[in-house]
Amino acid sequence: MVLLRKLPGMPGWPAALGLRLPQKFLFLLFLSGLLTLCFGALFLLPDSSRFKRLFLPRRATASASSSSSASSSSASSSSTRDTGLPRSPPAAAEPRHASPAAPRRLREKLRTAARVAGPPARTAPGPRQQVPGGESRAQPASGAPPARDAQRAPFRFDYERFRRSLRHPVRGGRPAQDPESRARRMKIKEMMKFAWDNYKQYALGKNELRPLTKNGHIGNMFGGLRGATVIDALDTLYIMELEEEFQEAKQWVEKSFDLNVNGEASLFEVNIRYIGGLLATYYLTGEEVFKSKALELGEKLLPAFNTPTGIPRGVINLGSGMSWSWGWASAGSSILAEFGTLHLEFLHLSELSGNPVFAEKVMNIRRVLNRVEKPQGLYPNFLSPVTGSWVQHHVSIGGLGDSFYEYLIKSWLMSDKKDSEAKKMYDDALEAIEKHLVKKSAGGLTYIAEWRGGILDHKMGHLACFSGGMIALGAEHAQEDRRQRHRELAAEITSTCHESYTRSDTKLGPEAFRFDAGSEATATRLSERYYILRPEVVESYMYLWRLTHQPKYRHWGWEVVQALEKHCRVEAGFSGIRDVYTTTPTHDNMQQSFFLAETLKYLYLLFSEDDVLSLEDWVFNTEAHPLPINHTDFTAAVQP
Repeated sequence: MVLLRKLPGMPGWPAALGLRLPQKFLFLLFLSGLLTLCFGALFLLPDSSRFKRLFLPRRATASASSSSSASSSSASSSSTRDTGLPRSPPAAAEPRHASPAAPRRLREKLRTAARVAGPPARTAPGPRQQVPGGESRAQPASGAPPARDAQRAPFRFDYERFRRSLRHPVRGGRPAQDPESRARRMKIKEMMKFAWDNYKQYALGKNELRPLTKNGHIGNMFGGLRGATVIDALDTLYIMELEEEFQEAKQWVEKSFDLNVNGEASLFEVNIRYIGGLLATYYLTGEEVFKSKALELGEKLLPAFNTPTGIPRGVINLGSGMSWSWGWASAGSSILAEFGTLHLEFLHLSELSGNPVFAEKVMNIRRVLNRVEKPQGLYPNFLSPVTGSWVQHHVSIGGLGDSFYEYLIKSWLMSDKKDSEAKKMYDDALEAIEKHLVKKSAGGLTYIAEWRGGILDHKMGHLACFSGGMIALGAEHAQEDRRQRHRELAAEITSTCHESYTRSDTKLGPEAFRFDAGSEATATRLSERYYILRPEVVESYMYLWRLTHQPKYRHWGWEVVQALEKHCRVEAGFSGIRDVYTTTPTHDNMQQSFFLAETLKYLYLLFSEDDVLSLEDWVFNTEAHPLPINHTDFTAAVQP
């Protein structure tokens, strides 16, 4: 309120105008509002910087002008300040993964690329930030697309040099010595052709085939992306030398695979199926279309990492870049098996693009996990992307946890055994698993239980049966005092998973099996009796065969082929079944894309010579897509 004093010897100027008291009050009110409006226009309107120059020092004026222009570009996304949560660390110009774990050649290459490119630009809009209590807000996204950064140094991956570095031909070079194995391999190849032909006829472009109703299924897991079966099948078709079918799949990718979608996708599933499949097919064939699609899709996943810790959220809208956690995940947490199953693919995205941002993202995940305390040395399944703390103490080598452990040992192998940090994390985790989770049943079956805050749940999921192969793979490179023990543990777990198959009427395994109430390696709940064409058991058979050459693993694999033919093959493809404990099962009307990517590929490799996708040259991602071991630096010199 403005107070006007009378000057000595003069009446108040409102009085001089002959105004009465109520009129004086209204006049003063009007004058006060007018002054407020004028000064507000000078300082608060977006284009008022030229007026501010009249009142503010030069340096303050420049600062105000830049703030004004920045506000217009970020108006669409709320800052972290709005949520009351800590701000995410800014993107650094220098790679932040210079730990001993990163392969030396890749570190040097990415440092060089980062110095040229400078700090990544910010993209909009940003992903949702999950606030405790369930509310979601937006925060700015960061990470510049590698293909669109004009400042990045010229870069080219030398594919021909890469192919010359392989120690074995991709499809193998040795003649088949065993006629029976060759015949069985040809049978599996026929199964793959049958599955593909029916998908092509009834569901091409959809994500999966419904073989009973002879139509396609899209689902809501891939954010509007289509053709999951096409991408998952590409490398299998190529390895099996199904040339015509491979060309059909390639043509679909070239002409119909649209990445400009706007839907909610699983970060994990898009990475392992789409990016993994595209990367693998590029490395197998050298066709640029697969590389360019993989890099473009990889860029679309980057906003999911924009959280206070850098731990990505599980769901992302591929069009807007908004991300959030699964509704069923405890307190907005991220899932260990999801954010822990990005490392292989993201290192290859940096390798092929020259953009260090992909490698930086996954190396930051490592740093967060190494900082957080592990209960009994174990990794729980739920981690807060906001605080970097565990949300609950549920540990599983099956669903929610499984492929995190797989990617530790495979990261070390893919680095040509240079990623010592990954190897140590794997060794320490396996030691804790052996101590706290590995158990033996009354009947002598070895299994890996689940851990819930110190209380054991004596069950194994079908998903956990991959661990036999993983432990066998790690045992080949373990210290002498552990090597034999881990080989025996791998064989025992694989044998237990085989028992879960042989104890069913269909000779196919249930989704989960238990070791309680007098039951061993059988499902005791109706909700766990189904089989959806899963690959984990035959995956372990393949690894154990290649590492031991014991005939029983091929024999067990052929039993699975016969069971699939008898119980899952229908008129127009292959279908999962709802109950493995009946000889006349009901089908679920779904030919999963991973059946073509994993189950049939592992069976084919089980009956192939060891130099077909040799383990000396390749590691398999968790969707069985082969990614090459980094034997050398394949960056080509490019003339400016």
